[in-house]
Amino acid sequence: MAAAPDPGLPLRRNAALVPTDSAASRSLAAVIAILTFLAGLCAGTAEMVATSAGQWQGSVAREVTIQVRPGPGRDIEADLAKAQGIAKAEPGIAEARTFSKAEAERLLEPWLGSGLDLSDLPVPRLITLKLGTPTPDLKHLRASLTEALPGVASLDDHVLWLQRLSTMANTFVGVGIGIVALVLVATGLAVAFATRGAMAGNKEVVEVLHFVGADDDFIARAFQRRFFGLGLRGGAIGAGSALLAFALAGLLSRAWRSGPAGDEIEALFGAFSVGWRGYASVLAIGVIASLVTGVVSRLTVRRFLA
Repeated sequence: MAAAPDPGLPLRRNAALVPTDSAASRSLAAVIAILTFLAGLCAGTAEMVATSAGQWQGSVAREVTIQVRPGPGRDIEADLAKAQGIAKAEPGIAEARTFSKAEAERLLEPWLGSGLDLSDLPVPRLITLKLGTPTPDLKHLRASLTEALPGVASLDDHVLWLQRLSTMANTFVGVGIGIVALVLVATGLAVAFATRGAMAGNKEVVEVLHFVGADDDFIARAFQRRFFGLGLRGGAIGAGSALLAFALAGLLSRAWRSGPAGDEIEALFGAFSVGWRGYASVLAIGVIASLVTGVVSRLTVRRFLA
C-alpha cells in the first residue's frame, strides 16, 4: 500500500505544479530567446541572400556581352560597328550598347588602379545586349560573329558565372537551414535538461499527485503547458528581437546608401530587406521553438515517469 504523503510538504491550494516565475524558468526562457534570435537571424539572412541572388541572376540572364579585341592593322571602331549591326539584326535583341574606350578602361581600375595610361594597351571593347522577346538564338548569334569577325569578336552569355552564383547561393541557404536545425536541436536539449531538473525538484509533488489518483498523462500535460508557456515567451522575445535587428539594419542601409559606399552596399546586399518570406520564416521559427519546448517537455516527463 502506498505511503501517505508527508504533511509537512509545502503544498498550497491553486499552486502551479511547475512554477514559471522561478530563476530556473526565467533562465530557460532567456536561453530559448537567445537561440530563437540566432536561428531567426540565420533564416532571415539566408532568405535575403536567396532573394538577392535571384535578382542578380535575373538581371545577368537578361544581358549578354560581345567582346571585340583590337588587333594589328584592324579598325576597332569598324569592328565594333559591324558586331553591333550583326547583333541588332538578330531577332530578340532589344538593345545594343557599345562601351566607349574610356568606359572600357574604367572597368579595369579595380584591378589596375586609377591614373594609369592604357592607351598603348590592347584593351578589349564591349557591347552589352539586352535580351527581349522572343528569346534570341545565341548559338546563331555566336556563329554569325565568329564567321564575320573570326578571332576578333566573341559572345559571353554568362552561363558559367550564373552557375557559380547559383551554387554559392544554394550553399549559403543550405548552411543557414543547417544552423537553424542545430539551434532547434539545442533548444530541445536545453528543455529536456530543464524538464528533468523540474521533475527532480518537484518529486514530492508528483508523488502526492500519484497518491490522489493523477495519472502520468495528467502530469505530463501540466509540464507541457508550463514549458510551452516558457517556450512561447522565449520564442516571442527572440523572434521579435530578430525582426527588430533586420528593421534596424534596413534603416542603416538606407542611411549608408546616401554615402560614398552606398552603391557598393546596395549592389552587394540590395536594399537589405528580407521581404515578407523572411519575416514569415522568423515568426515561424518562434512558433516552432515553442512547439519544440512543449513536445520535448511532455516526452521527457513520460520517460521520467515510465
